[in-house]
Amino acid sequence: MLDRIKSFAPHIIAVIASLVFLDSLRFKFTNAPETQVIFGKLDAWAESFGAGGLFAQTGLFSQYVIGTAELAAAACLLLGILPTLRRLQGLGALIAFAVMSGAVNFHLWTPLGIDPNNDGGGLFFTACVVLATSLLLIFVRRREIAAIAGGVAAALTGPAPSLTTSKGSAQ
Repeated sequence: MLDRIKSFAPHIIAVIASLVFLDSLRFKFTNAPETQVIFGKLDAWAESFGAGGLFAQTGLFSQYVIGTAELAAAACLLLGILPTLRRLQGLGALIAFAVMSGAVNFHLWTPLGIDPNNDGGGLFFTACVVLATSLLLIFVRRREIAAIAGGVAAALTGPAPSLTTSKGSAQ
């Protein structure tokens, strides 16, 4: 019974994180007032040190860029439930961790604060939950992530040189 729970737990975690991401897309992609407040505060903060526009609608970290990263994470997490696509779950967890690390840190260390939309800190709490679940999933899928990293490294460096040479063969 415990083995069965262990085998399903990563998928349950992936579904929870994906649901959070997919739910947030309706705010980000429709330019909802809540999203305007959050990204407006972040852009005003960035403007204070000369990086205005960084969080604007066409900025490097706009709601659309972050929303697209969340969509990619959700897709990878959900597709990774399929045994043949298991590696994608690790990739989705890495993307989720990156996005939520930024979200949690921006809530903590900028004027955004923990409760920017007067929701009792619900948005911040949800970001912390997804950050924790993605970190747990990274640990669970560490072998798959290592395999992805190995494949990327092999693709970038090319095939390993052969250490054996045949003597007497015509070359």
